[in-house]
Amino acid sequence: MGSDLLLAFGLTLMAGLATGIGSMLAFFTRSTNTQFLSFALGFSAGVMIYVSMVEIFFKAKDSLVGAMGIEAGNWVTVASFFGGMLFIALIDRFIPKKANPHEVKKVEDMKKPQQGNGDPALLKMGTFAALAIAIHNFPEGIATFTSALQDPSLGIAIAVAIAIHNIPEGIAVSVPIYFATGDKKKAFKLSFLSGLSEPVGALAAYLILMPFLNEVMFGVIFAGVAGIMVFISLDELLPAAKRYDEAHLSIYGVVSGMMIMALSLLLFI
Repeated sequence: MGSDLLLAFGLTLMAGLATGIGSMLAFFTRSTNTQFLSFALGFSAGVMIYVSMVEIFFKAKDSLVGAMGIEAGNWVTVASFFGGMLFIALIDRFIPKKANPHEVKKVEDMKKPQQGNGDPALLKMGTFAALAIAIHNFPEGIATFTSALQDPSLGIAIAVAIAIHNIPEGIAVSVPIYFATGDKKKAFKLSFLSGLSEPVGALAAYLILMPFLNEVMFGVIFAGVAGIMVFISLDELLPAAKRYDEAHLSIYGVVSGMMIMALSLLLFI
């Protein structure tokens, strides 16, 4: 059990720290690679949608039906799935649009680095984005951790998908803060810290949920995770991918993500 816990925490930490990768990318480029961004966001959405609808939802259903019976198990599975969607929708509802980490920002759209007092509006936007990402990453940390505990191969797939979609989130934090202050260290630090809420979510799952983990709890969490990931994909990742789409790259990314996820499920799960 010790090695399983370490793997689950490690995967969650890796996914969260991907925000730092986005932050570093922002500092070493003068323009946004929109083709890469479109494909990567589509790929992440494809992975999340496929694994949610083909694997996680049915794992949840099997657990709940086995523990509660066919009728009650099916009802609770569906309720938990849409409950996950409602939960993440409420989080988004209270995040200002300009600070939403999934409102993709381009490096070249920002102002030049400021000297002295900087730009308070940009600094505020970056700080709010960091807070928004921290709030978003908390349930994502629970999702990665519990998935990895239940099925390590599935946990790896989810961690990779979340890590990919965390990269542009890191850009959303670091770019406005850097261009407001001219301080790369401050921008990277806030981006890095916002990603740490993911392992904090894993720790909360371990301390609070672990004593109560049974087939019903796993089923409810898994169905909720599926709902969260589908909502993020449809509401945030796919629209962002299409915004910078060129020659259908975003849909190629979606299909590629689904294919890679399907192969991993066939070969390793």
